[in-house]
Amino acid sequence: MLPNALSIIRIILTVPIVIALLKGQYLLTILLFLLAGITDALDGWIAKQFSFQSRLGSILDPIADKILLTCTFVSLYWVGILPLWLLLLICVRDVIIVAGALGYFLGEINGVSEIIKPTLISKFNTVLQIGLVLFLLLIQFTIEFSEWHQIVFIVVATSTALSGADYMWLWIKKFILQESKK
Repeated sequence: MLPNALSIIRIILTVPIVIALLKGQYLLTILLFLLAGITDALDGWIAKQFSFQSRLGSILDPIADKILLTCTFVSLYWVGILPLWLLLLICVRDVIIVAGALGYFLGEINGVSEIIKPTLISKFNTVLQIGLVLFLLLIQFTIEFSEWHQIVFIVVATSTALSGADYMWLWIKKFILQESKK
């Protein structure tokens, strides 16, 4: 299906984004990152508009987002633009999400399949993380907004921590529900 193909394109776009970022080609990085963002918006819209939602898509789309954002954040750290503490916080949140999802789906009762839906705070956090990437790339061209970076870091860190806690709570509730059905 087209939405899944767009998610795969987003994964593939991660490679030239990382290369451009590591070479300091910030304008090219911005353009490629925006193209990846368009594929993200389109895959969701097409899936909903034409009822192409699937379990594979519900898994592939967030994986594509994780690959794109994680590789971009690691590269931003590598070139000295993103602080280590924020990179670690983002990675810990992602580990919580992935570990919880794996634990839940490996323990599914009777092989019941469920479409994974991101929480509202997770969607908001993803928007903030994408905004962070674009902000950090854009301030490479000007020093006017560079004093705002600490505030932006704190906002993204807060939403990341809240999103991680929200997912932990979600996985705990699902685990308790699963155990009570046994």
